[in-house]
Amino acid sequence: MTLFVNRLTQLDVSLWCPRRGLTAASWHVDAELDGELGEDGMLFDFGEVKPWIKSRLDAGPDHTLLVPTRAPGVEVQECREGLCVRTSLPYPMEIRAPRQALTLLPWSEITLERLGDRLAEDLMRRPPDQVTAIRLALREEAIDGPAYCYSHGLRRHAGNCQRIAHGHRSRLHIWQGGKRAPALEQRWADWLADRYLVSEEDIVDGGESEYRGQLTTRYRSDQGSFCLRLPQERCAILHPPTTVEHIAAWLATEIARETGHATRVQAFEGIDKGAIAQA
Repeated sequence: MTLFVNRLTQLDVSLWCPRRGLTAASWHVDAELDGELGEDGMLFDFGEVKPWIKSRLDAGPDHTLLVPTRAPGVEVQECREGLCVRTSLPYPMEIRAPRQALTLLPWSEITLERLGDRLAEDLMRRPPDQVTAIRLALREEAIDGPAYCYSHGLRRHAGNCQRIAHGHRSRLHIWQGGKRAPALEQRWADWLADRYLVSEEDIVDGGESEYRGQLTTRYRSDQGSFCLRLPQERCAILHPPTTVEHIAAWLATEIARETGHATRVQAFEGIDKGAIAQA
């Protein structure tokens, strides 16, 4: 017997890509469980399937930076903060963070199929009674229109959003004159794609001349100390914290200033949630 649950939960992550560099993703998670029926006529109570799988994914890869440790130009070592990851291709990056903020994968590149298989294997280490096999399928949200991927970290967040490099794949809706503005949506989605959004208060001086042209952000939060260094052109600087509320307000203000027209922005944070702002 097979039990299935579509859109059981979602994962919001950043990942290192040997071609794109630091990028981000939001994936639906579909699950299938094989096994034998119990005396109650059920394989696994639907009310228990979602919290059981979700709690394990939340404690694992969700809101982490996925690092393919065998990708060209990737080096990983221990450091005072926990782990240090340095890259050289397609551009230099350095991140120092507690271990739980990074998911290390012994691959040259991350694929949805391989990651789903890996996560299912982890779940099967301690499966529920009667469950003999688990399969997870990860898939992107189908978006009709522009979408962009951004990474960030929220120092003051009480949960896992405080991790310095996690991210989302998001829709972007822009209205002017009471109508959607698809050309503006595409332009800003293209500009924001694969950028790191950083709060001005978290930026520090990189110091050494070897770091010219790079932006260093550093902070300490409840989970530990974090530091991230990226090429400045891969970043977008906001004055306030990079919450979706401030992202929506920042975009509305910038677009209104640029075009000279009142602007309404609906900025998503991953799938099915976000904020609306007007300027």
